[in-house]
Amino acid sequence: MERGKRIRSNSLNDLHSKEWIRFQKSWFVHRPSRRERDVLLHPAKFPEELVAEFITFFTKRGQAVLDPMAGTGSALVAALQTGRRAYGVELQAKYADIACKRLQEVWAQLEEPPEFRLETGSAMDIADFGFPEIDYCITSPPYWDMLRRKGFETQKRRRSDDDLDVYYSDDPSDLGNIKDYHEFLETLILIYRQVAGLLRESAYMTVVVKNVKKGGKLYPLAWDLAGRLSEFLALKDEKIWCQDDLRLAPYGMGRAWVSNTMHHYCLNFRKQ
Repeated sequence: MERGKRIRSNSLNDLHSKEWIRFQKSWFVHRPSRRERDVLLHPAKFPEELVAEFITFFTKRGQAVLDPMAGTGSALVAALQTGRRAYGVELQAKYADIACKRLQEVWAQLEEPPEFRLETGSAMDIADFGFPEIDYCITSPPYWDMLRRKGFETQKRRRSDDDLDVYYSDDPSDLGNIKDYHEFLETLILIYRQVAGLLRESAYMTVVVKNVKKGGKLYPLAWDLAGRLSEFLALKDEKIWCQDDLRLAPYGMGRAWVSNTMHHYCLNFRKQ
């Protein structure tokens, strides 16, 4: 793929002109490659290839990337693969162990491997882990407690396999177990305020999130986060991740309008 011309005085990334322009499209479709078995254990992942596109746009090689809710390490793996330093926190030891294994495998294959560090613990304590100044954060929070919603967890492919998790954990510290929407939102804001404190001036943060439906009501999680995070970070733009390969379901047929939600918001903030 043609890269285009080198951009003079490019302080943001290492991209050339055509690569920069391609990323500026406000929506995209991404079809990830097949996941490894241990990575599939986690019930909500975003693809490394997708994360790599954001990392290569918002950072230069050698800079520091953070994911405060690392899961099985997608963002951190993508950071290492693109020559960035990787830092993260994951609450559940079983996911952190998988992430560490994957990171070590990638690290061992690189000629000049960057530093990485993954802590097992709560994102609520992220300011206490002693991470260095961060150049970019990309993360995706739990979509409230939707994995526990009746019917949601009965995805046939996951339910038919006893080895795959249908929700994160039974841990009361897990954000995915908070039942009250406003409590969940406020907890997220507390975490992201700490993340903002770790970001260097002019650094970006991307939050991959979607609005959620529960009990016949739409909860505007993406929009609420955009508004609340704008209290301490500048909301610069959004990219829409469209999933056009999901099976459609007849929600509300014959009774009411209920959409098949097949997109996520990639909200881009900047510390300024």
